[in-house]
Amino acid sequence: MTAVYASVDDLRRAARDYLPRMVFDFVDGGAEREITLRANLADFEPLRFSPRVLTDVSAVDLGTTLLGEPIALPLAIAPMGLCGLVRPQGELALARAAKAAGIPMVLSTAASHALESVMDAAPGNLWFQLYIFRDREFARSLVQRARAAGYRALVVTVDLTRGGKREKDIHNGFTVPPRFTRRTAMDLLRHPAWLARMAPHRKQTLGNLVDWGGRDKNVVALSTFMNTQIDPGISWADLEWLRGEWDLPLVVKGILHPDDARQALAAGADAIIVSNHGGRQLDGAPSTISALPRIADAVGNATEIILDSGVRRGADILKALALGARACMIGKAALYGLGADGEAGVARVLTILRQEFDVAMALSGNQRAAAVRPDTLLS
Repeated sequence: MTAVYASVDDLRRAARDYLPRMVFDFVDGGAEREITLRANLADFEPLRFSPRVLTDVSAVDLGTTLLGEPIALPLAIAPMGLCGLVRPQGELALARAAKAAGIPMVLSTAASHALESVMDAAPGNLWFQLYIFRDREFARSLVQRARAAGYRALVVTVDLTRGGKREKDIHNGFTVPPRFTRRTAMDLLRHPAWLARMAPHRKQTLGNLVDWGGRDKNVVALSTFMNTQIDPGISWADLEWLRGEWDLPLVVKGILHPDDARQALAAGADAIIVSNHGGRQLDGAPSTISALPRIADAVGNATEIILDSGVRRGADILKALALGARACMIGKAALYGLGADGEAGVARVLTILRQEFDVAMALSGNQRAAAVRPDTLLS
């Protein structure tokens, strides 16, 4: 019998059943006590609509523009590493689903597939996410590769000066290097469908990093080396350096403070992403939806703001737009779809969010996504 997925939560449950616990927790979990992870979801709930009636919503326009590009929905797929552990197609499937839905996808530096392969699979509105490593020349080479491959924006992540403590991963042995135990082995054996699908793809790697200094190409070696390259010394000067290396839109991801939003613009950013890394870094950081209003007040109309983290419903997108966002990003929700049913599952997630957003727009009396009224929410 074909599964019926009525909500993103339905796909989350299907992904949890399909994936080994260690992989699902890697996708689904957060840092330490997961305070911020929970807040990302919970802080949408108290926000209440103030619907307007008799506004003629017979033809709601869900499209908008983002970084000057038309998009079918104010949504994008966020950068996520190691998506090939969920399904072998990983980022290729995510990119194809995003293209079919008419929205951008951001490819992570730590993707399972190389940036050139992803662009070949789904040429179009793809963005590339960059970590500024200690090895600045390698960072520069990634920027050059992204430009040559046709990526339309560069997203620099600024909230990874150290890796967050993810206790579920520690308990599950999902560490670098991995820690295999009897419990881990039993977990894998209880998920034969995942094992069978992954068996021909045992040699997982990080596609963008395989030529880095001639090191081993396996995922463990590359992940270990990548962890040593996290630079706690990055500063605004590095952002200014990056601005000089990239002549297309530059987006800064990881902003939670109004002053940082202002400084990012001063350093040359074309847009900012309000993000707490999906609750996977500093536990106790604010939820992104709670941080959004202060940041929107700080930068006004000077830039486009994208909200990342916590979006599970189409109504969440509308709430973010009413508070000043231009668009939202989904990470975990897209991976739930990937885990549940591959590319078709990702497409289903995007369809659900589109349908829910359309309903929320109409019932709140909004006609155009590009012009959502601030009074859509109760003050």
